[in-house]
Amino acid sequence: MVSEKVHCLIIGSGPAGYTAAIYASRAGLNPVLYQGIQPGGQLTITTEVENYPGYPNGVQGPEMMVDFENQAKRMGADIRYGLATKVDFSVRPLKVEIDEEKWVETDALIISTGASAKWLGIESEQRLNGYGVSACAVCDGFFFKGKEVAIVGAGDTAAEEALYLSKICSRVHMIVRRDEMRASKVMQDRVINTANIKIYWNSQTDEILGDKKVEGMRIWNNKTGEKQEIAVDAFFVAIGHKPNSDIFKGWLDMDDAGYIKTIPGTSKTNVEGVFAAGDVQDKVYRQAVTAAGSGCMAALDAERYLSEKGLH
Repeated sequence: MVSEKVHCLIIGSGPAGYTAAIYASRAGLNPVLYQGIQPGGQLTITTEVENYPGYPNGVQGPEMMVDFENQAKRMGADIRYGLATKVDFSVRPLKVEIDEEKWVETDALIISTGASAKWLGIESEQRLNGYGVSACAVCDGFFFKGKEVAIVGAGDTAAEEALYLSKICSRVHMIVRRDEMRASKVMQDRVINTANIKIYWNSQTDEILGDKKVEGMRIWNNKTGEKQEIAVDAFFVAIGHKPNSDIFKGWLDMDDAGYIKTIPGTSKTNVEGVFAAGDVQDKVYRQAVTAAGSGCMAALDAERYLSEKGLH
């Protein structure tokens, strides 16, 4: 199999990956970045981004990622299409397989493969994604200020997002599949005691209604079989995220959900020379700005590591 040796390899191309590429380039690490299955990451399926500093009038998610990419290229980063399909951390240099057809060897590896939102799997959810359907209430709730919205989920994230939406939306319709929530007791109590959150127990989404944008939803009670339609302007899915970390299983320490563990205050993993940034290691904040910050940390950590090893 064809092999290539690079000094610093970055896999993944959301805010974390591109920021790491900008900093690594400026540090003279000559980084090579493989963009992965979704160049630009989750922001490419986001429409308006209003909470990223430096864009006073807001910006479209895909446009912002093009800006990030162009900045990384201008600094000298070698940006390529390709998907990391396997790794071998038992050797030095570290090895990463790309597209199952070539091995790339590297002295330092920055992992910024992100996380993917879990979806319900109904056709209307994908068709209206970005047109009222969202997997991030903190990102997109603002656009539905004073409107009626729906959220599906029963864990702490769903509870937190329902409470967040309750402060800016007139009414929040919360769809819970069972007769209880998985969220912590304190979060459940807060949701249940919030006047403008209405919970639909034992309920599932049958369809999200609307042609060009979300206009409502049809839900059904899985105990009685009864269906009802409710008018809403937005539909938020909060049933969890899955970190894109499968190829690192067995090599890197992870939590039960598959998020890569980093040494607190750093981007360092349990394998020397391997650094993780962005949503693949952050299940708490999951914002573009925090991902970019951790990408900066990873590049600085990689530079220090290479210097200490006499490789830079």
